Formats: sequence, structure tokens, C-alpha cells
Amino acid sequence: MTNPAPQQDPADRERDLGFGRFVAQSFRGRFFDRDGTPTSHKYGLGAQRAEHFYLSALNKSWPSFFGTLVGVLLLINGIFALGYRALGPGALAGTDSLGISDPFLGALAFSVGVFTTTGIDGVHAVGSTAHWLVIFESIIGVLFFVAAGGLLIARLTRPRMRLHFSESAIVAPYEGGRGLMFRMTNAQLGELSDVRVKFSLIWYELIDGKRERNFHPLDLERDAVEFFTLHWTVVHPITATSPLAGFTPEMLREAQAEFVVSVNGHEEVFSSRVRARTSYTYEELRWDVKFASIFTESPDGAVAIDVERLSRTEPLPEGTTSRPAASEGPGTAALRAL
Repeated sequence: MTNPAPQQDPADRERDLGFGRFVAQSFRGRFFDRDGTPTSHKYGLGAQRAEHFYLSALNKSWPSFFGTLVGVLLLINGIFALGYRALGPGALAGTDSLGISDPFLGALAFSVGVFTTTGIDGVHAVGSTAHWLVIFESIIGVLFFVAAGGLLIARLTRPRMRLHFSESAIVAPYEGGRGLMFRMTNAQLGELSDVRVKFSLIWYELIDGKRERNFHPLDLERDAVEFFTLHWTVVHPITATSPLAGFTPEMLREAQAEFVVSVNGHEEVFSSRVRARTSYTYEELRWDVKFASIFTESPDGAVAIDVERLSRTEPLPEGTTSRPAASEGPGTAALRAL
């Protein structure tokens, strides 16, 4: 008879971000990459190459997307050009009119004409095999451009949130104490509204002599804004009730802390809810610095920011530190953490 699985406290289920107790305790490493991609994997579903290709095509930058399309087009046409050349020099007639001395380049030019349905004046296939190859390439060309057009439309009409997050989160003085903070800005031209943020801490603690990985929601100075037109410095005040009270960089390293950010907002162009996420590990946390001013001057006098300054920091004034004072001491959570 097998032992029943340990019961999870309802409050813990609300905090574990959906991973569950087993995953939380058995998984090693960070849960999310900086771009918000989960580091976990699923097996048993097959290669799913088409799905991976589709998602990759949607998420590529525009230069990379068009570069990939051109590269695939040239690759396919190069294969068909080799096919025409394999049929012998008599498979294509009229290539001399192209003014191309290289036989392969002549076959490639003919292949591009067939593939794009534009044709090449004066050049035609000779023989049944060459004609069947032309028919087959014409079908492949139509399917290629239908698929490319579908991907292009999907990219143009897919609502999404594209946020830029500061490269590091920092611990800096905040309202007479300390605060854990990061900055973000909307990198798309379309406006976002009703933006909400959740900030969670994942780390190892020593509970009743047992090392456990636990989740803690972090209270924010402000967890929602109605209008997100410039940038937002999200701050978790490190008060006496914060899980981070009294913590030092060394203690966070021992606890293998990871800070997970989840953002959702209303995208106004397509009038839909969109989401973004990222995470910071203890190695991506900076101390004894503060964020530099991101504001800049605008020719028309309007308030403006320079996004290139989003991650810029500057040292704290001499004699100031963001590390806990000796008198502050570690809180209850700190005493339990590894």
C-alpha cells in the first residue's frame, strides 16, 4: 500500500504559482529565464516541430523573420535548381537569353521564376520529367507563400505585451528603510492601461530541520497603475514584516533566491488582456546602488524618458549602504533560511 501524498496547505497552494509542492521541492535551478520562458520541459508529446516553428516565427524580431523567409526561399529554390541540373543540360532551354554563364545560376533563376509564379521569359522546361518538376515546384511555391502570408498576418494581429525590464533588480534606500526594486517600460508603440504586477520570492528555508523551497508573495508599494505611458519603478518595501528583513547578499545566495515578476495589462490597440513575465536570481541583484534618473528633455517640453537609461544605476552617496544594519538583525524568516 502506497503512502498518500503529503497534503498542501491551502495558503501554500495560493502562493506556489501553480507549480505544486512536488515540483517546488524536487526542481533545481531557476523557474524562469530572463525573457519569461519557463525552464521546465514536457516529454511524451512528440517532437512538435511544426508547433515549435510556428511559435518561433511569431516571436522572432522582424529582421530575423524576413531573413528566415528569404533564407528558406533560397534554400528550396537551390534544391530545385540542383534537380533541374541533375536532369542534364537539355532539361532547360533558353537559359542563354538570361546572360548567365553559370548553369546552376541559370537553373536557380528559372526555379525562382517558377516558385514565385512570375516566370522567366524565354526559358522553359524540356521533357516530361522536367515538366513534372515544374508542376511540383509551382505547388510548393503556392503553399509556401500561403504559409508565409498566414504567419505575417498572425504576427500583425496578435495582441501582446513587450516590456523592457531593467537588467538587474536592486536593493536601495527607500523611505527611511530599504526597498527591493526593478524598473520596466512599455517597448511597443501601442498604449497599455490597467497594468498589474505580482512579485514573488522563491527560496530555500529550513523548516523543522528540513530544507524546503517555499514561495512568498512580496507586498508592493504599488501593484497597479491605470496608465502606463512612461516607465514604472516597482518597489517592495523591506519592512520588519517582509520575508527579506535583515537579509544579506550571502544569505540570499545560500537560499538560492529567485524573484519572479508577472505583469498583465489591457492592450488598447486590440482591446485585450496581455501578459509578460521575467525573473531575477540572487546573482542578478545589486546592492549599494540606486537607479539613475531616466527622465530627459523633450523639444516640445513634454515629460519624456530615455529607455536606454532603464538599467542605469549610480553608487549611493559615501557612507550610505543598502545592506541591513547590525541592529536590524535577521527576522524570523531569516533565521529559518539556509
